[in-house]
Amino acid sequence: MGAIRNRTDMFATALAEAMIRWRWLVILATLVATFGFATGMPNLSFDTNYRAFFSDENPELAAFETFQATYTKNDNVLIVVRPADGNVFSADTLAVVEEITEASWQVPYAIRVDSLTNFQHTWSEGDNLIVEDLVRDARSLDRGDLLERRAIALNEPLLRNQLVTPDGAVTAVNIVLQYPELHSMEVPESVAVVRALRDRIEAEYPDIDIVLSGISMMNNAFMESGMGDMAKLIPLMYLVLLVIMMIAIRSWSGTLATLFLILFSTIVAMGSAGFLAIGLTPVSASAPTIVLTLAIADSIHVLMSMRQRMRDGLTKREAIIDAVRINFLAVSITSLTTVIGFMALNLSDSPPFGHLGTMTAIGIIAAWLLSITFLPAIVSLLPMKASPRKSDGKDATARMGQLAGWVTRNSRPVLVATVAGSAALIALIPTIDFNDQWVNYFDTSLEVRRDNDLALQDFGLYPIEFSVPAQSSGGIAEPEYLQNLDAFAAWARSQDNVTHVYSVTDIMRRLNRNLHGDDPDYYTLPDDRGLAAQYLLLYELSLPYGLDLNDRINIDKSASRLTVTLDNVTTEETKAFLDAAEAWLADNTPDYMHTSATGAQVMFAYVAERNVNSMISGNIIAVLAIGLVMILALRSLRLGALSLIPNTLPILTTFGVWALLVGTVGFSVAAVGAVSLGIVVDDTVHFLTKYRRARVERGADTAGAIRYAFETVGMAIVINTIILAAGFAVLALSTFKLNADMGLLTALAIVFALVLDFLLLPALLVELNKLTSRKTQSGENRDEDQSYQPAQ
Repeated sequence: MGAIRNRTDMFATALAEAMIRWRWLVILATLVATFGFATGMPNLSFDTNYRAFFSDENPELAAFETFQATYTKNDNVLIVVRPADGNVFSADTLAVVEEITEASWQVPYAIRVDSLTNFQHTWSEGDNLIVEDLVRDARSLDRGDLLERRAIALNEPLLRNQLVTPDGAVTAVNIVLQYPELHSMEVPESVAVVRALRDRIEAEYPDIDIVLSGISMMNNAFMESGMGDMAKLIPLMYLVLLVIMMIAIRSWSGTLATLFLILFSTIVAMGSAGFLAIGLTPVSASAPTIVLTLAIADSIHVLMSMRQRMRDGLTKREAIIDAVRINFLAVSITSLTTVIGFMALNLSDSPPFGHLGTMTAIGIIAAWLLSITFLPAIVSLLPMKASPRKSDGKDATARMGQLAGWVTRNSRPVLVATVAGSAALIALIPTIDFNDQWVNYFDTSLEVRRDNDLALQDFGLYPIEFSVPAQSSGGIAEPEYLQNLDAFAAWARSQDNVTHVYSVTDIMRRLNRNLHGDDPDYYTLPDDRGLAAQYLLLYELSLPYGLDLNDRINIDKSASRLTVTLDNVTTEETKAFLDAAEAWLADNTPDYMHTSATGAQVMFAYVAERNVNSMISGNIIAVLAIGLVMILALRSLRLGALSLIPNTLPILTTFGVWALLVGTVGFSVAAVGAVSLGIVVDDTVHFLTKYRRARVERGADTAGAIRYAFETVGMAIVINTIILAAGFAVLALSTFKLNADMGLLTALAIVFALVLDFLLLPALLVELNKLTSRKTQSGENRDEDQSYQPAQ
């Protein structure tokens, strides 16, 4: 076993010597390779579609795509118009709405514009059906005309709570857009035109306040949030790392070398993403920040060991070689386990998390390679000094040794306390609720979030779509179908959190009344299929271009669309409504009318659960793979299996704390397990490799080996924890909630990992050796009475 380890040390020593000998060539090769990867970065672009969060195999996405192919896509911009006097039905405000409606047709990719003014109002004149805009030339209308328009609008089910509030204080213009999806700037192009329109209207009409909401505004926010995070968080991360590195290493040259290393690693990760045609989202755009954080870990261990060896009296060259020798195995294992953790994200049902995993894994591989090649080469060129080790027992190494002594002397109470505390926190996990209110994914610092909050005060934001099938072609005119559809619409309107229901039955009622001389008694559904079909045909022939019923009725009239709009509901409230709707349809309508809901809110309502389920297998695979790596690297089944305890407990205890402090999580929670597992294992690897080295090579007993591990790697682990926790805490400043939650959860897990590796792990080692020593005096325990030699 020792011979195998010596061969690893011999390889690492030869590698370090070669890097120093050929340092100029190594540095040149690093620069050339980095430049080559950088050429892929121009291929990067942001994905401006929320559908990017769903895999092609996602059944909710497949159902939604089928629905939109049947009717029309619901990508939209909702322009909410709020007059200062609280009266939409004034001539001036209606004139503004007319102006906005007309201008909205000029928005790129607009295929339909619906507003209060262009609503297709119907009435009869003799035997003729008249279909015309509800408001034309608003400034010419007198008070009586305005009151009449107000009464019509507020009593029209298709307008009230959809495009005008019941009190007539706020109205909205809805633009439906059909993107050809030929380039990534289609959504930003449309949003820019709408914002310019808003700015012009608000400048010309100071008494009009406008907010912008809708799917397209949300899609554009994904790009704006990601770009904003990259512009803000990456410089902040560099600043944080610079400060921590200067304090930890106390060397500007070591800090400079590390900054080069993390910069090159980030470029490799992002350039590779460009070559792999990975679309950026706010989730995958956090990869540079994570790579910056993780890339520094290997450098910290190498530079800290180098500084310690220089303080022990070695020359800089000797210290570099010995630092690489001591840390080669550990940094290789930690890089591999971290890569395994992040690559497990590719099993997520949400592609952006897989992209994040791939990009970060590439960056970690690059950082590992650079830490054993470029870092020794560049540090050998730069000046670096280290003061001699203090002999008063007050330096950091001595304090680490004192901590080791305290833990080993009190191993049993430490073990009981850490296990009991962990168990108490883990017991809280079942109290966590899943909640993905996707319009709240963005921080209030973003305009789209503030506008959505304002729009929610007056209109719902979560459309739930139903394609309700009839029995045959043209079957939507069947009286039975219309009666059942109308009953379903009435049921939906009676439910909590429902702000509006759009059904063709409301159009049929109005047409039946119109064609009976506008007699209110005929505001009912036609009871004859032929009559209903004639009404519908007559109405469709009278509608202007762009305002037809193709978005409500399929081509052969064998199904119609019913839209239920919900207010700011939680995930559980959405699921409860969906379950109740399916149950109502099953109990109250013929089999041929049974259908399932679809829409963005439906997809996001189930993505957390689906993502967690898909990542369970990913996390299991990652745990087993990391455990196997640990067993092979440590050449010990017992130590490899033991390492799983301090590697998994930090994640579980973190969720316990989250349950206590927050109580809700979104679908990003599924990624935290794999991300944290790959990171927190680093401390365990470094601790156990040093422990094993002391046991095998130095003949130390359990307490002595633990002390050796604390003294040689303890401070590096502390510094590494500070850096990693700070890096993910910076990610918590993201304007995108998924990133912020992931950052906070991972930072907590990293801190718990330090506590458990410094307390639980050594206590476990002591107690396990006590237990086995009572059963046998062979194997590793034959040296229990051997003395500890100070770390060298």
